[in-house]
Amino acid sequence: MTADVGVHAARRLRAPPWLWVPLLIVAAPLLGAAMGETPIPLSTVWQALANQILGAGYALDPIDQGIIWSYRLPRALVAGACGAGLAISGLVLQTLLRNALADPYLLGISAGASTGAVLVVIAGLGGGLVPMSAGALLGALAAFGLVVGLARLSGGGTSARGAAQIVLAGIAGSQLFNALTSFIIARSANAEQARGIMFWLLGNLSGVRWEDVGLALTAVVIAVGTAFWHVRALDAFTFGTQSAASLGVPVGRVQAALVLATAAATAVMVSITGAIGFVGLVVPHAARFLVGSRHARLVPVTALIGMVFLIVADVVARILVPGQTLPIGVVTALIGAPAFAVILVRARCAP
Repeated sequence: MTADVGVHAARRLRAPPWLWVPLLIVAAPLLGAAMGETPIPLSTVWQALANQILGAGYALDPIDQGIIWSYRLPRALVAGACGAGLAISGLVLQTLLRNALADPYLLGISAGASTGAVLVVIAGLGGGLVPMSAGALLGALAAFGLVVGLARLSGGGTSARGAAQIVLAGIAGSQLFNALTSFIIARSANAEQARGIMFWLLGNLSGVRWEDVGLALTAVVIAVGTAFWHVRALDAFTFGTQSAASLGVPVGRVQAALVLATAAATAVMVSITGAIGFVGLVVPHAARFLVGSRHARLVPVTALIGMVFLIVADVVARILVPGQTLPIGVVTALIGAPAFAVILVRARCAP
């Protein structure tokens, strides 16, 4: 009897999962702002936020106040938004294409977005009237259309062979758009622009400012909201488009909405941070391992893991080499490449 009472009491004290979600959303960026090559106490971070938002008047070093508010906090917020957006994009693509290896980077969407962004910034496409994010979106959509069209022309479908064809088409599309980006840089950029663009293409959060935070958060809210709105359709797509249609899902409209939200999120993140690989590939698999394949749980968990993963990767990029900040894409590749190999081996060993 006593043991039963203890168990019930422990269950009452245990916080429900939905209480941890806002805590994690708030805590992860604050820890990202506190951690770095020179750690700053969390109490100082709170005081800096109180000074800036509430005018609290805490006596802080102006340097610490500036580092926290103008540099580390917007960087952590954009890293979290970018991680969540790329992770959701990978989850949606893996479900729609029924391909465990699908993600924006591997399918050429990131490469296409990079080409579109470079066309606007370096080649002057649009005469200064087209924003960088719009150019990235057009490039992302063009890349995805090319990959899907090439896969269909080569006989790709929903079979295992079709999944392989999509991956091969994505690799070809990535190489094509990466080559176009290099050509534009070589032809139109000066030496200083070329160095900056090449560093940005590896994934760079150093130039992030508060104006980028609003754009990144808007993009990730739209992407996550679109995916969550269509969780039942995503569950149906797990069994193929024909099964989804037989369950009453308007296949064409839902696919168009999900692909557009995915491409838009990827384009916005690329326009801010450059191309960051492996987030959309690895994070959805980690989320499935934790909560299963039901998208009502999978969508929010994937977004949360992606947010935390990229904030941690950014901290590692700042402290791994003393006195130097690595491109964040280098860190995600160091983690994602072995995970990619594990996914390949598991896919081969699966019955």
